Amino acid sequence: MTELVQLPLDEVRALSAQTLSDVGYGPRHAAAISEMLYQCQRDDCQSHGLFRLFMCHQTMKAGKIDGHALPHIDPSDGAIVRVDARDAMSILAVNEAMPLLIEKARKFGMAAMAVNNCFHFSALWPEVELLSEEGLAGLSMVPSHSWVAPAGGKRGTLGTNPLAFSWPRMGNPFTFDFATSGFARGEIELYLRAGKPLPEGVAVDADGKPTTDPQAALDGAMLTFGGYKGSALSIMIELMAGPLIDDLTSAESMAFAEGQGGAPYHGQIILAFDPYRLSGRRVAENDARAERLFADILDQGARLPSQRRFEARARNTARGYVEVPKALLEDLKKLGG
Repeated sequence: MTELVQLPLDEVRALSAQTLSDVGYGPRHAAAISEMLYQCQRDDCQSHGLFRLFMCHQTMKAGKIDGHALPHIDPSDGAIVRVDARDAMSILAVNEAMPLLIEKARKFGMAAMAVNNCFHFSALWPEVELLSEEGLAGLSMVPSHSWVAPAGGKRGTLGTNPLAFSWPRMGNPFTFDFATSGFARGEIELYLRAGKPLPEGVAVDADGKPTTDPQAALDGAMLTFGGYKGSALSIMIELMAGPLIDDLTSAESMAFAEGQGGAPYHGQIILAFDPYRLSGRRVAENDARAERLFADILDQGARLPSQRRFEARARNTARGYVEVPKALLEDLKKLGG
């Protein structure tokens, strides 16, 4: 049984920042990444919380990332925000360009941010929830590495290719963030660390045969959710966050890595929509319509996406700590050595 320890919330941020600094990230990147990890750990998103410090370390060790490069935002009079991460992690670039994306969405009714030349490992929901906090709807997507077989295939061609959406509401927004693969890559790694078998139907081994062995899945290929439907969504994300914004597909990202591990290198697209302009300024009426939809879902005993995450956020914030595997903390302490 996994032994858990109580880690104060402030120490989540401090541990992240110190570890990132120790392995080579500059102060602005360390702060931006630490905040992302803090939010995920606070919300019990274990696969994208402190666990991701290992990937940050692996990425730096691979030698291709710049831990100090600052993003460059192209000047633009239109609704497109282009930001060059300059071979650094994506999070600082997104944070720096987010105010401009919000400004342009309010001016034009919708706007898009294209992030190029970035390493990416993080959850997407914190970024789209930044938009919903400003009264905007947000949509974000990224490719990854070609770990996922398309429907009917048996080798990796697609990425895990997550998709996130957030809709502004009073209180908690309506948000979802999920990989188009049956499992996120980080979840499979957590199953491997825990010595647990995977559910059926999420991966094949190197010979293309179904497997529940996490290591065989990592050596083989993951599968999309929903068969051909999930596969089509994943291909769409390859196109939207790759060729559309002049950046890499998951297969190209995998080739760029040259087998050295670490975070995938590619691009990201974030779309922002202004309900005020798109509804013809009838925001109150249409907010009420959306709330009736949510109420009907809840009245049936169903849950809204992220509801468990918001409950975890409230619980962990109130008690001031999160529960973290003791072995994870012990392994993290070795990274800076």
